Amino acid sequence: MLARGSARKLAILWTLYFVQGLPFGFQATALPVYLRAAGVPLSGVGFASMLALPWSLKVFFAPLVDRYGAHRLGRRRAWILPLQLGLLGCCAAAAVVPPDRALTPILALVFGMNLFAATMDVAVDGLAVDVLEPGELGQGNIAQVVGYKVGMLTGGGLLVWASSRIGWEGLFLAMTALIALCFVVTLLWRESNLPLAAGHAPVVYTRVADVLALLKRGVTSGGLWLLLFIGTYKLGETMADVMFKPFLYDHGIGPDRIGLWVGTWGMLLSILGSVAGGFLAGRVPLLRAVGIAASLRVLAVGAEWWLSLVHLTPARVIAVTCIEHFFAGLLTTAMFAYMMSRVDRRIGATHYTLLATVEVWGKLPAAALSGVVAQATGYATLFGISTALSAAFLWLLLPLARRTAAEPATSPAAA
Repeated sequence: MLARGSARKLAILWTLYFVQGLPFGFQATALPVYLRAAGVPLSGVGFASMLALPWSLKVFFAPLVDRYGAHRLGRRRAWILPLQLGLLGCCAAAAVVPPDRALTPILALVFGMNLFAATMDVAVDGLAVDVLEPGELGQGNIAQVVGYKVGMLTGGGLLVWASSRIGWEGLFLAMTALIALCFVVTLLWRESNLPLAAGHAPVVYTRVADVLALLKRGVTSGGLWLLLFIGTYKLGETMADVMFKPFLYDHGIGPDRIGLWVGTWGMLLSILGSVAGGFLAGRVPLLRAVGIAASLRVLAVGAEWWLSLVHLTPARVIAVTCIEHFFAGLLTTAMFAYMMSRVDRRIGATHYTLLATVEVWGKLPAAALSGVVAQATGYATLFGISTALSAAFLWLLLPLARRTAAEPATSPAAA
């Protein structure tokens, strides 16, 4: 049974991450299908993933979030509220832009959604680092990952599936209404109701340079292996994931079924995997939890490779989709809990954002090149390469495990 304080933390974190997942779910699951249906070549579909560029650049403005924000609204809430309004405005504008005749404005609005959501993510991650105790990291990252994925499921699964009835306008109006509801929840919530984690003094820096100096110290004192580890662990998975929806479409599976099978059922299994990953992270050492989840993830990506070599049936597609999403969710939650355990709480927003940004940077080249590889070699070769990259990542666990074993017992999260 959760204590009242812990339940309050998890509830607001879940809500804030849900908001961020709504537009990204549309981009990750629905946009590739819409682009392919509009005749965009596979290379263009792959490069459309660059619309998520703000997620990879947020590290450059994260120090501003740690530096500014001492406000009567709350250090983190002063950022979160206006950014939610910006996201709401982009979704409302997308509702009145016809996708068949205005592709460029739609892409610009999706970019704007990513910009507002990515900046909000910096503040929300900082809030999580501020208030979660070390013993709450597993549960806190369940709230983080599951909230985000429920948002993705809604924006990229349920609403896309319903778009055959409510239309494009209805899809984005529904998304706008959900963001407005979460805005009201955020407006009514008070940041002071979530006490800071033990040992985390409320530091407000007078200069951005102070934030950067602490960040440099954290990276140079043994953090380079960690950055390499975070930047490579999803290379193979990302390459396969970006092309999986176009692969299904090119084999005669329509957008409505892709939205239902991948965006809805697959995301439900991803959520279950994320919950399992949080419980795993709470019961074994965090790096060991990552190793277990990463090993199982290799088998899941390999299942997508197998699917590209056999005759497609609905049962096979659904089974592989659910397996891959479950183990990807398992790995993501375990990994994010591990990342948060390595953060210097004094610069929580900036330090965690650096780690999260390196994770995004590691995925971007794979996402952008996935279409080029698939177009040049075929889907089967692409999924084979993805499986090999997922297996190769496991070797990076060894030096990191040795380094972790040699460190003092104190955690950077408590610094």
